Amino acid sequence: MIVGIDTSLGTAVAVVEDDGVVRAEASSENPLAHAEVIGTLLQNVLAGAAHGPVGATTAATPVEVTHVAAGMGPGPFTGLRVGIAAARAFALGRSVPVVAVPSHDAAALALLMHAALADPFDDASRFAVVTDARRREYAYSVYDGLDDDGIPVRVAGPALAPRDDVDAVLAGLGAERRDVTAIPAAMVAALAARAIAAGRALTGDEPLYLRAPDVTLPAASKRVSA
Repeated sequence: MIVGIDTSLGTAVAVVEDDGVVRAEASSENPLAHAEVIGTLLQNVLAGAAHGPVGATTAATPVEVTHVAAGMGPGPFTGLRVGIAAARAFALGRSVPVVAVPSHDAAALALLMHAALADPFDDASRFAVVTDARRREYAYSVYDGLDDDGIPVRVAGPALAPRDDVDAVLAGLGAERRDVTAIPAAMVAALAARAIAAGRALTGDEPLYLRAPDVTLPAASKRVSA
């Protein structure tokens, strides 16, 4: 089973089986209290996962975690650090690997799966996942359906655009706008499962901050000779 963690917007945690069946998931929409809630959410989903898939009433069984999927953003500096650090610490404690997942890719998978359920014969048009990056900017990524491994095909981004310009930017890319306010951890884990099965990496180990943090260390003072 795979534990999915994402703190690029709110805080979301899930446990998903290798075939995508959701065992348990929990989330908090608060964009500022990641560190305060992530431990409790982890405890809750691990306890819930022990009872089988969502909706099951079976007796509790051990949860065999094989991987931890970490949402890598884009997102605010502090929020991403909390989630990624929690994912790495949890994985270290369980001696399992971390799978890095772009958060926008997980949101795209959720949108594509929802569209397929609504109309299995509809060919998904090019669309953009758009999230609030604060400072009067949006983060966006553009997608063209799924590839043969069931992974969203990202053709642009993640990148930033001013709020007043984002619609024109997306129009120039031929993408329909899809605003996203939460990243489902279950989709982070499900996407990691597809990447593992395909033997491929979705992104590198570095968070997708897109811009420098708000707080930086002061420059070292120059040494003055006597």
